[in-house]
Amino acid sequence: MGISDQFKDKAQQLADQAKAKMDENKDPSKAKDRAQDARDQGQSRAQDARDDAEDRFDH
Repeated sequence: MGISDQFKDKAQQLADQAKAKMDENKDPSKAKDRAQDARDQGQSRAQDARDDAEDRFDH
């Protein structure tokens, strides 16, 4: 297999991944789930940061 074949294979893999991501993003229910997950993670991180700050300043 030549180097040009390797580049073509890699380019095809990347194109397939991009198409799969685009198709995934078209589903509104998945987008809503991702938004909910992101919000939950943000709230969790904020709570962790608040707890850490309280621990640092309480001592």
